Amino acid sequence: MSQQQQQRDYYEVLGVAKSADAATIKKAFRQKAKELHPDTNKSATAESQFKELGEAYAVLSDDTKRRTYDAYGHDGLRGASGMGAGGASSWGFMDDFTDLSDIFSAFFNGGFSGGGGGRGSANSPARGSDLRVSLKLTFMEAVFGCEKTIDIRRLDTCTTCHGSGAAPGTQPEACSQCNGHGQVRQTAQTMFGQFTQVVTCTQCNGTGQVMPHPCTDCHGEGRKEQAKPLELTIPAGVDSGTRLRVSNEGDSGWKGGPNGDLYVVLNVATDAHFVRDGYDVLSKIPVSFSQLVLGDTVEIPLLKGVQSVKIPAGSANGTVITLRGEGIPHINQPQRRGDFRLQLDVQIPQKLSSEERELLQQLRRLEQERLAKKPKTPQTKTDEEAPHPSGFFAKLKESLLGH
Repeated sequence: MSQQQQQRDYYEVLGVAKSADAATIKKAFRQKAKELHPDTNKSATAESQFKELGEAYAVLSDDTKRRTYDAYGHDGLRGASGMGAGGASSWGFMDDFTDLSDIFSAFFNGGFSGGGGGRGSANSPARGSDLRVSLKLTFMEAVFGCEKTIDIRRLDTCTTCHGSGAAPGTQPEACSQCNGHGQVRQTAQTMFGQFTQVVTCTQCNGTGQVMPHPCTDCHGEGRKEQAKPLELTIPAGVDSGTRLRVSNEGDSGWKGGPNGDLYVVLNVATDAHFVRDGYDVLSKIPVSFSQLVLGDTVEIPLLKGVQSVKIPAGSANGTVITLRGEGIPHINQPQRRGDFRLQLDVQIPQKLSSEERELLQQLRRLEQERLAKKPKTPQTKTDEEAPHPSGFFAKLKESLLGH
C-alpha cells in the first residue's frame, strides 16, 4: 500500500460521513467488502483496497480509536498505538476486528471453519416425521369413549430392500466425490488466512452413499408410503380440539432412526337434544303451564338411560333443575363427572280442543270475579308481598286465546 493510500481519510475509504453511527459504518463496510474481496474482485488493486478497507473499519468501529482519529488524524493513531508503515498488521488489526463472521457470511454464507470440523453426516440415523390426522366422533362417542379404526398413510421402511435403498443382492457404495463423508471441503485463501468451507456433497446429496442399483420398489429412498389400519381407543370425555398422541406411529425413521408420532385431532358433532358446556350438559324439558303451576314428576332422558325428575309446584318458566354428577366424565378420571342441567321450557299449545277452551274460559271468569272483589283503592306493595297469581293466569290465557 503506497504512502498516499495509507493517508486516505478513513471516512472516505468507507464512503460515510463523519457523523455516521456504528450501524451505518458496519453496513458500509460489509457492502464494500463484498465488492473488493480478492476472491470476487480480480482487479490488480483489489487486495490493497480490501486491506485499506479493513484498516479503516478497525479504527472507526472502535469508539476510543475513532475519537483519537477524529482529533489527531493518522498521526495520532501512529503516536498512540505504534502504527507504522506496516498499517493494520503492526497495530493488531486482527485482534481488534470484532466482526469477522460478518465478512465470512457476506462472501461464503457463513460456511467457514478454521481448519476442520463440520456437521455430522447426512447419512446418520434420523427420527421420522410426526403425522397429524383428523377424526370425527358423534356426541355420545365423545362422552363415553369408543374404539375406532382409522387408515393412515405413512412412510414405512421398504420391505424389499429393508431400508438400505439398494436392490436385493446389491449394496450401497461409498460416494467417490466425498469418500463417504457426505460433505466436501472447499478452501479459500483470504487476507485473514486460509479458511475451509464445508458443503453438502452434490453427488450423493449428503448421504455419503450412491446406489449403483437402486431398489425399484422405493427408488433408492429406503422408505415408501404405505397405508396402514390403526386401532384407536378414544377415552371418555374428549371434546372437539382434543389431540391424542400415538407414539411411534408417524413416519419411520431414516437409517434405523426412531419413528415419529401420530397426532389425532378430534372433531365432535353436535347433538339434537344435548348441549355441552365443559363437562356439564344442558337440556330443555318441554312442560305445560299446568305442570309449572301444579308441579309434576316427568321421565327425562339423560346421557345414559331415563330418570324421573320432579318439577316443583309454582316453578317459573326457565327454571333450571340440576342433577349432580350426571354430566360428562373427566378425561382419564371417569369417577369425576360434570352436572346435568335441565331448563323448564313451557310449551304453549297452538290448537285447543273445545273442552280445553271451555275450561280456560271458566278459569278466566273466576280470575275476573276475584279481581272484581279486590279493593279499588291503590295499595302500596311491600317487598314482602308476592304478586297475585291471577296476573300470571290472565297473561297466559290472553296469550293462548288471543284475547
